[in-house]
Amino acid sequence: MHVTSSSSNKTTPKIDMIPQHVAIIMDGNGRWARTHSLPRMAGHKRGVESVRTAVKSCIKRKVNYLTLYAFSSENWRRPIEEISFLMQLFTLVLDQEVIKLHENGIRFKVIGDLTKFDQKTIEFIRNGEEMTASNTRLTLTIAANYGGRWDIMQAIQRMHTKNPGLINNFVENDLSQYLAMSYAPEPDLFIRTGGEQRISNFLLWQLSYTELYFTDTLWPDFNADSLDLAIKSYQQRERRFGRISEQL
Repeated sequence: MHVTSSSSNKTTPKIDMIPQHVAIIMDGNGRWARTHSLPRMAGHKRGVESVRTAVKSCIKRKVNYLTLYAFSSENWRRPIEEISFLMQLFTLVLDQEVIKLHENGIRFKVIGDLTKFDQKTIEFIRNGEEMTASNTRLTLTIAANYGGRWDIMQAIQRMHTKNPGLINNFVENDLSQYLAMSYAPEPDLFIRTGGEQRISNFLLWQLSYTELYFTDTLWPDFNADSLDLAIKSYQQRERRFGRISEQL
């Protein structure tokens, strides 16, 4: 096998003061519940309100893509009661929110391995994606049962299935079109709430040149002002993509 590596940022992307694509790990629901003497499930419910706030805030600030890490491939290791609740909550939110997204011109996408979800949930996802496919106000992507390593592996498998000859001689652009988020630009700004400072197998390929922002704010407390602080931090960064400052 011969693999040729060429930077996905060889053609430097346009840099705007407002990030075109924001990706968020929504961490801290359980700890928020604990600090309020509530069960963990209450934290997850409250986290849905923060999702609504994030969507509205991104639209107001002219962010074009918002990607949220809702459930990782590693989250199956959690207690079965919590997993069951999260699956029920996910299905309920899909049922209640997708029509609202459509009415507000938002495109809805889900990335991840859907094979572990029940048929009802998969139908909600597919119907929502189809209903909102032509919307352009904001693309909201939910990563569910998603892992960055899974994404790269499934892209290799899909590429090989579509173009068997490429497996012996391919470049990055041959593979990138099969990644789960091939429809979106790579994130400009990555945010993780809850105080942890790692990317936890999220968008491993796509985050290569993304600006990383970590905050102690727990996800249920993340609001429009919190987003503004993250964007302000982003605006203070110098995005060089391999160049030196004098070239900017």
